[in-house]
Amino acid sequence: MERLKSSSRKVTGVKQVTRALKAGKLTLVYVANDADTFLYQQIVRAAEEAGVPCVRVASMKELGIACGVDVSAAAAGILK
Repeated sequence: MERLKSSSRKVTGVKQVTRALKAGKLTLVYVANDADTFLYQQIVRAAEEAGVPCVRVASMKELGIACGVDVSAAAAGILK
């Protein structure tokens, strides 16, 4: 998660991460274990199809803090 905190080029949220994965713009994806099951599976599947490593994070709140946003985040990614 240190890499996510220090990166200035990142996307936050399921929609943005999914779009960036489909466009081939991400090098690493983070997904929260406590995210909605459907969303969790959607992100993991998209990352696998894109060949991008997917890192699990304990909670959405923790991921939101790491992204520097005031709300919880189900997914985040680091741009190339």
